[in-house]
Order: sequence, then structure tokens, then C-alpha cells
Amino acid sequence: MLEQMQGVVRLELSGCNDFTEAGLWSSLSARITSLSVSDCINVADDAIAAISQLLPNLAELSLQAYHVTDTALAYFTARQGHSTHTLRLLSCWEITNHGVVNVVHSLPNLTALSLSGCSKVTDDGVELVAENLRKLRSLDLSWCPRITDMALEYVACDLHRLEELVLDRCVRITDTGLSYLSTMSSLRSLYLRWCCQVQDFGLKHLLAMRSLRLLSLAGCPLLTATGLSGLVQLQELEELELTNCPGATPELFKYFSQHLPRCLVVE
Repeated sequence: MLEQMQGVVRLELSGCNDFTEAGLWSSLSARITSLSVSDCINVADDAIAAISQLLPNLAELSLQAYHVTDTALAYFTARQGHSTHTLRLLSCWEITNHGVVNVVHSLPNLTALSLSGCSKVTDDGVELVAENLRKLRSLDLSWCPRITDMALEYVACDLHRLEELVLDRCVRITDTGLSYLSTMSSLRSLYLRWCCQVQDFGLKHLLAMRSLRLLSLAGCPLLTATGLSGLVQLQELEELELTNCPGATPELFKYFSQHLPRCLVVE
């Protein structure tokens, strides 16, 4: 198929359970610049070897593969180190901080990185990211249960270009972590969905973040209507998500409609 379709530069393989790593070796073409592989049960480390050898111009790679290990993340070549700007590792359960070491050394020019669901990555892994990937504009750490406030301190200290930070289901993050983030002057989008330890005091730190345009607090159970009402100070906010937030009352939504008229409030 790819031999016949010479114009294809973006390829997505999802749920192709009969597709093997041998198929990648035989079919990938150097013209492909964007590749997404998800829910393909036969994809493991050798798939990364094929990608690294056959796709020298790869700009964007999205990979959901439960069997990929740290070793595979050392396969990327110098060409990819120059060309690859986006890497999404989604629910790669075997990836540890050693894999993060390989990523930051082999792909130093990343501007977007997702480690969503890489549940073995800890604060030390985030420190490696912050110290070595200074060009990052987007970082997704959602569903990383070992991440704590310390990781947010590393992010705030070193990632001065960061515009988007996703922390959904990072259940160990507290108000202290939000105090670190409050110093980030470039951050435009912050996702805190189901961060179950965040309280009203933490929200007060966010009020200093005048660059914020999108804030998600969906599912945060400890926030009250009083604490949430203070968000009207963020007059530049364009979208506020409060789905499944017990403190978000009908009276509060009415208050927001009056005092944040330009903001889309998602109930």
C-alpha cells in the first residue's frame, strides 16, 4: 500500500494486532515524518529499531506499546536527534527513569513530550527532562502516580519556555507543587484533572499566573465554591473546566458568567 501511495508522509497504525515488527521493517519509507502506533500487541523494542533506522526525517512519534523497554529508547540516531520535535510515550508501562535518560540524550531538540501513563517514571525522571530538554513547550505527565511536588519544582526552575503542562491524575501533587508552578510566566494551559489533594490554598498560588488561558480543575474534590470564586482574578482566562467538581455550584457558574464573560466555563 505504501509503495503505491508515494505521497504519504503521516502514518497511523491503531489496533492492528496482526501487524508485526517485520511489517515495519519491510514497509516504512524515509519520506514518513509523522508516525503513530497504538494498541498493536506485537510492537516492542525491535519496532523502535526499525523506526530509528528507516525514518531519518521523523518529526513526530506517538507510541502506545506496553512491551517497549528502556533499551529501545537508546536506538534513535543523530538524524532523529536533529529532526524529531514531538515524542509521545503513552502507557508504556515498562519505561523507567533509565529510559528517560536515553530520551533526553538521543532527542535533545524535543519541544513536546508526553510520558502519560508511564507509571514507573519518578521525580528523578522529571528532573532529567527539566535539566536537558530546555526547549520543551508542552509536557504531559498525566497518570504518573509517582510524580510529587518535587517534580514540579524541577519543571518550574528549568523549563522557562513551557506553555502547556498536563498533570491529570497525578494524585500526589499538593498545594506546595502549585506554589512552584506559580512562577512560570509562559504557561498558558494547565491541566489538574482529578488531582485529589489540591485545595483552595493551592488555587491562590495560581492567581498570580496572568499568562494562563486554559485551566482544568475537573474532578478536584477538595475545592470549594469560595476558593473557586477567586479565579475571577484571572481575567485573561479563555477556558475553565470544572466538570465533576463538587464545589462548582449553580451560583458559582452564574458568578463566573458575570465576572468572566469572555471565558468558556465547562460545567
